[in-house]
Amino acid sequence: MDYNRYLAAKAIGYARVSTEEQAREGISLENQKMKIQTYCKLHGIELMGIIEDAGKSGKDLHRDGIDDLTKRIKSRQLDAVIVYKLDRLSRKVLDTLNLIELFTKHHVAFHSITDRIDTQTAMGKFFLNIMASLAQMERDLISERTKDALHYKIKNHQRAGQIPYGWVLAEDGKTLMQNTEEQKVISLIRAFRERALSYRSICNELTGKGIKPIGRKWHPQTVKNILNKELRHVS
Repeated sequence: MDYNRYLAAKAIGYARVSTEEQAREGISLENQKMKIQTYCKLHGIELMGIIEDAGKSGKDLHRDGIDDLTKRIKSRQLDAVIVYKLDRLSRKVLDTLNLIELFTKHHVAFHSITDRIDTQTAMGKFFLNIMASLAQMERDLISERTKDALHYKIKNHQRAGQIPYGWVLAEDGKTLMQNTEEQKVISLIRAFRERALSYRSICNELTGKGIKPIGRKWHPQTVKNILNKELRHVS
């Protein structure tokens, strides 16, 4: 690979870490920044700065850092974008390829240090597509495992996130037990829905009967959420 053509090129680094990844070894923002700085020094690339997205997921491009990066590219302020690893940019193939297309359109080179990707070469472009697909596959597998784990917990009446209305946490700290009084309210709500009452009408009925609300008063969305969560626990 000929790095001489990048001498004096002006680059922006991009680093991202999600909340779940912050404690993972080797993925911290400081580590990414150090790798980017070292890479640029080694290859004679002028690093103008590093844009950070702290505590941001790579599931989409709705990030302040990406918005900033996109604006700089469109205003032709830089020649290259450097990331520590491809999935720091995005974990979705389409989003990644759309960004790379934007880079290409504005003649901005893209470098992924860990993946050894350089979009100025044919092999780099080919490898980019493979790595983007692998990044999305990893995210999809994690999502599937998370859903399976939540489904297992719900099916076995174990806590999965916030304790739902109608249930209390047992002494073991993970098993859910029915709250008798709240279960009666759920049965009443279900009966109202079977009579085709709207969620707002149900709120009025519950308020009229003096049933203690969740929060300051009963809301239609609250009633809807109670029924939806109840269906998950009895299915």
